[in-house]
Amino acid sequence: MMKSRRLWRRATPLLTAGALVLAVAACSSSGGDSASQSEASASAPAASASAGNPTGTLRLGYFPNLTHAPALFGTGQGTLATDLGSGVKVEQKTFNSGTQESEAILSGAIDAGYIGPNPAINLFTKSNGQEIRIISGVTLGGAGLVVKPDITSAAQLKGKTLATPGLGNTQDVALRYYLQQQGLKTDVNGGGDVNIRPQDNSVTVDAFRSGGIDGAWVPEPTLSTLVAAGGKVLVDEASQWPGGKFPTTLLVVRTDYLKKNPEIVKRLVKANLDAINALNADPAKGQTAVNAALLKLSGKQLKPNVIGPAWKRLTFTADPAASAFFTAADHAVSLGLVKKKSLDGIFDLTALNSLLSADGKPAVATQ
Repeated sequence: MMKSRRLWRRATPLLTAGALVLAVAACSSSGGDSASQSEASASAPAASASAGNPTGTLRLGYFPNLTHAPALFGTGQGTLATDLGSGVKVEQKTFNSGTQESEAILSGAIDAGYIGPNPAINLFTKSNGQEIRIISGVTLGGAGLVVKPDITSAAQLKGKTLATPGLGNTQDVALRYYLQQQGLKTDVNGGGDVNIRPQDNSVTVDAFRSGGIDGAWVPEPTLSTLVAAGGKVLVDEASQWPGGKFPTTLLVVRTDYLKKNPEIVKRLVKANLDAINALNADPAKGQTAVNAALLKLSGKQLKPNVIGPAWKRLTFTADPAASAFFTAADHAVSLGLVKKKSLDGIFDLTALNSLLSADGKPAVATQ
């Protein structure tokens, strides 16, 4: 079980809307082609101050990926537009990596986005806590280590080549920490007891099938795709966390956009909540809707033997599992991948907890 050194200061919720040393870490992707519904300009548009009927533009980023299912459902089924209201124009842009999306956020090309924990940490620390706030959880779980069938123990990983979605990304840190706990050394140049090869998930699938790699620590649906290609799950990452809970996707917003457009942001959080509730209420309908969105965005759909098992490993929830979030940051520090940085203030769950309170539900913790 992963143990936190608690090197990072705990975040406290902001009551008012107000670097990692490693390069921006790549978040997991499905490997589908990037699709953009509109070109986003570099400056964030201001919205009407009227909470009753806000007007403005929201430029939203996400991946064509199962771990971003609430975004795919909300945009594909029209619930996002409904919750935002007729006065808000939504410009959607999809990305294939956290690196791409982080660059878009830093440049001001998008206002909010669905993104992985490590890229979110990078954005926050690189800007000295000024650039973004995490405003809601999205997805927990759905990652692990898939290997060739003849590998049955961690000891057999010595001398093997394993892939991750990107150097220093959420799954890359998870794999390196796991290997460290097993007494196996790694380095960022591919040396050590286990050779780790960061690469796009679509490349990983082909490399696994051809024998170019022995396994990979990846998110869904790549995990289930590798299993369908003949691999087996050696480590389900859920087994490494208390209660099996660890964040895979979070919803973030640029801080200046939050300050200027608090009502639009609150409605975005509500749209995310509504999508999560819909996916949990009718999983079969949710899978169909998300697969249809994937087809539209990337030209590809997931087969039943992939989307079914993958869906079961994912938990859609607005709870960002903050405790695990900070523990994952500690792991990156313990690996020497990043320097100790303060994460104080990275969470602003004011809008989320206000909505939950209105529904008679308990508030979400930020530590």
